Amino acid sequence: MATLSHDMTLDILRCLSVNDLLRFKCVSKFWCSWIEDPYFIKLHLSYSLKTNTNRSLIVRYCKYQFLSVNYDSPKTTRRLKQPLSEQKKYIQILGSCNGLLAVEDDDGRILLWNPSTRKYQVLPSTEIEFPSPPIRCSRSTYYGFGYDPVSDDYKLLRIVQLLGAKDEYFHSEAKVYSLRSNSWRRIKDFCFYFISYRQLGFLANNVLHLLAFKTPESSKKDLVGFDLRSEEFSLVELPDFCLDENIYFDVKAMGGYLCLSATYWELGDIVADVWIMKEYGVKESWVKLMSSTYPDLLLCSPSEVPLAFSKNGDKVLFHFKLNRDRRDSLVWYDLGSKRIEEVGIRGVPIVYDVDLYVESLVPLNQKPPRGNFSSFNCILLWKYVLCFYYLYVAI
Repeated sequence: MATLSHDMTLDILRCLSVNDLLRFKCVSKFWCSWIEDPYFIKLHLSYSLKTNTNRSLIVRYCKYQFLSVNYDSPKTTRRLKQPLSEQKKYIQILGSCNGLLAVEDDDGRILLWNPSTRKYQVLPSTEIEFPSPPIRCSRSTYYGFGYDPVSDDYKLLRIVQLLGAKDEYFHSEAKVYSLRSNSWRRIKDFCFYFISYRQLGFLANNVLHLLAFKTPESSKKDLVGFDLRSEEFSLVELPDFCLDENIYFDVKAMGGYLCLSATYWELGDIVADVWIMKEYGVKESWVKLMSSTYPDLLLCSPSEVPLAFSKNGDKVLFHFKLNRDRRDSLVWYDLGSKRIEEVGIRGVPIVYDVDLYVESLVPLNQKPPRGNFSSFNCILLWKYVLCFYYLYVAI
């Protein structure tokens, strides 16, 4: 029997779902070591991201229940068990990146969780190092989670601010958690002011983002980016129309791009526009993706930002909070026909939160061993690959 090349074998394995790969680890110790190899984990993740496959929605309801919904086939759902096996703990998702979720429970514990592999890791606690604050002050907290490909490290950014009642006191503290070192460290302070008591960051171009004010009295929102490689803050330019006080806008991320939604009155109608930044950091690259009048699309949530593109990019998925029927809903908006189609998900309650994540093998709490890719083992593995792959296709 001819020896099969590594590339051909990997081309087959990287196309499989995480669930299949986890089952196939039981075939042999060698196959297990191959699937747990860091090179293969990155190869599988890269393929999923490039082909828009293995994507899922994670739906949170009743504050502690989770449902995983297949992005391409919403009728396929799977109920998830909470990390720590504490099924009635309130959990908030702080961020999602490459299949890992940063979450916080009601005791203030922060965890990294891979719902696909059902692995989690509790982060070490870190104190807030503020000098004695005044009795009357407001506290704001920001979290952002992402991946730095240069250092091959997952990082969680936490910024805490205290502001005195009459602005006589202000203190800001920024810390970064590194999964590689499993530790927190303090970084250069954040010199902007939060617009709400709690904000969650959004990731685009390996940069975390948030909206903030330059001064407490300012009414102009600025978009601030935190580069995960250099760990420096900088401003990202918004379109000029954002200076108009009659336009309400919000910014998130979609499909790897910065995505801005703007709503305003025009000739008696409420108009909703969606813009994306095609070339990161270039102000002139903001382009309008779509425009719709209020009754046709955004129903009761004119400030809602779209979640994601469809696999071929011709539709956009929206999450509406409390639509005309007083319930949450997911809808596809066709960019060509400008029609909307509601997404039916089995077992979803009236109100819920939703995040997007890609199923991956990214590990926690361990450094996987590298496999020994000998010719004999490759032939043995190939027999298993053919057997299970044809079984997989047939099913």
